Order: sequence, then C-alpha cells, then structure tokens
Amino acid sequence: MTVQLPFERTHPLQVAPLLRRLQREGDIHRIRTAVGHEAWLVTGYEQVKALLADGRLGRSHPEPDKAARTGESAIFGGPLGNYDTEAADSARVRTLLQPQFSPKRMRAFRPRVEELTARLLDDLAAQGSPADLHTALALPLPILVICELLGVPYAEREQFRAWSEAAGDIRDRARSEAGLGELFSYGRRLVARKRERPGEDFISRMCAVSGIGDDEIAMMSMFMLFAGHETTVVAIGMGALCLLTNPGQQQALVDNPELVTSAVEEMLRAPGKGGGGIPRYARTDLDIAGVRVAAGELVLLDNGAANHDAGIFPDPDRFDVTRRAAPHLSFGHGGHYCIGAPLARIELQAVFAQLLARFPAIRLAVPVEELRVRSDVLTGGLLALPVEW
Repeated sequence: MTVQLPFERTHPLQVAPLLRRLQREGDIHRIRTAVGHEAWLVTGYEQVKALLADGRLGRSHPEPDKAARTGESAIFGGPLGNYDTEAADSARVRTLLQPQFSPKRMRAFRPRVEELTARLLDDLAAQGSPADLHTALALPLPILVICELLGVPYAEREQFRAWSEAAGDIRDRARSEAGLGELFSYGRRLVARKRERPGEDFISRMCAVSGIGDDEIAMMSMFMLFAGHETTVVAIGMGALCLLTNPGQQQALVDNPELVTSAVEEMLRAPGKGGGGIPRYARTDLDIAGVRVAAGELVLLDNGAANHDAGIFPDPDRFDVTRRAAPHLSFGHGGHYCIGAPLARIELQAVFAQLLARFPAIRLAVPVEELRVRSDVLTGGLLALPVEW
C-alpha cells in the first residue's frame, strides 16, 4: 500500500516511526502527498544531496495544471517558474540577491541583530517567569530583523504576518492565493514608497538597479519577507526545544559558550522534520537509486530525513552540540542553496549565545508531550513554548 503524507509523530523533535522504517528499506519510496497525488520521496543523504544539484530536476513543470502537488499552498504547493527559462531565471535572481547577503554585509549587520536580541531578552526578563518563548523571542526577532533588512515598517507587522500565514496555508488554496495576492499588493506599495523616499535597505537598493521592474522587486521582496521570517521563527523554537529537552547539552553550552556555532548547526540538523522536504519535478526520465522516475513526476527531496541518515550521522537521533559531521542539508545544496542562510545563522547564534548567558537555568514549563506543532501551514513550527527559570 502506498504511504500517504504527512507522517504521524509522537514527539515534535523525533523522526516519525514510519519514515524511519522507510529509511531502513531504501533511499526512494513511492508515496502520496497530503492532497493524494502520487510522488517519489527520497530519504538518503547522498541521494538528496546529489539531486539538489542535479539539473534534471527543477521547480517548474511543462504542464503546471496537470502537475502533482504537495498541498494547497499557492507558494510551494505546486510548480513555480517558467519551464523553458527556469535555469536562466534562477541564475539571474541569485545574481541580483547574492550581493545583498554577502559575508561583508552580513558581518556589518550582526551587531544590529545582537542588539535586537538583547532588547527582547530584556523584555523577557522584565516580564518574568513563566513566559512563552515563542511570542517573546522566536516570533518577534526574525520579523524585526527582516523588516530592518528589507526596509519594511515594523509597525505593519500584524498586517503582513496575517497575509504571510494565509499564503502558507497548505489546506485552503483560496485562502493561500488571497494571502499571496495581498502580500504582492503590499510589496508594490512598499516599492512605490521607496521610489519616492529611498533609504539604506534592500528594497531601496533594488529600486536603484536598472532593468528590474516594480513587480519583480515586489515579488522578490515579499518572497524574502515570507521566507526570511517564517522559517527562522520555526528554527529558533525547535532549536530551543532541542536544548530544553537535553539538559546535559544545555549545560555544556552554558559552560562552553564557544560551542554556539556547532550547537546552531546541530539545531538545524536535529529536529526530525522529515516527510516532505524540497519539491522538484523531473525534467527528463532518470534513475534514482535503481528506480526509474518518469519526466514530469514529482520528487520530494526529504532533507529532514537525510539529516537523520545513520550512515552519515552516527546515532542521528541524539542531539549533540559538539557534533562534527557532514554538512546538514537544511539549507539545501548546490545552485539552489538558501541565499539567506548566513542571516539565519547570525540570528540563531545571537539567540542562543545570549539566551543561555541571561537564563542559564531556563527549562520547559510544561511536559514536552503537551507542546503542539502546527500542521496547517507550510513551515510548521510550535504554537507555543512555555518556559520558566
């Protein structure tokens, strides 16, 4: 019987038992997506890594209306881009965006991220124990950071946060499309403002580049607004949970703050997300781990499962802030490697360096079994993270 996504999990950090069974059986599996469409799920590290950089797979489809879908989200539920020009379009966009996330620019931005983190932790301390770490830190910090980077008014966060959540809805296509439309309209209004009153921000800099229309700037900016805060909100929450459910590892980081870099990489690897991953469409017939995949078929490159490949990561379900292993695939690999990865790392390092320095005895305020993970939106993540100290 063909397995259907999503996999049931008994713990927000652990790999689903059924996914673990599939991993033992091989690297590629026939499955049905959450909306019942047939697809291939690739779970082995080496296969996922190689296919992420394989030009025979892409995000577009020659017949988008007939393509299998992972969900109802208008953003990532189905094909994206022009099938005939996808590679050239992607290369052009990366050329435009990479200077905005250059090592030099990110180094210059790090002190501001650390300052914003410190302010939120001041507020957390003033509020007192117990508190919800999700609403106090994991949610507001990425929004503050991406607002500053893009030049989006923080005062308008409730608006674009609501549209962003709607756009990421994986169950209701109409709501997702409406949210995406509102985000794009908002992006166009922001571009018009920056044309009149430019500043030192991403949108203003894009407005100064010749050959880019307002619609394209709006689309790029709103995609970054969505991806730049939604995914980091989840990463902060799950990273904190990794520490809070492993007090020995938490103490190791308290005792050795210089471990924060490796600890963040382990936080990005360790949560057992699995059961989906990065969608691609076969542009030609190809062989994956001895299985023939036909042109046009949906292939899910499960980077979460790959991050728990026991052949690459010994004792993969163990959270270890000192782990030295192959690079995780949470940001992808190859030509589509996440362009915002340096910023996400800066945010996570700032959070966990300062959080444990300020609150070394922080702990969960409820049993881990009571925590709930969102299943209605693209990025998932915790609904709340009650803590005390």
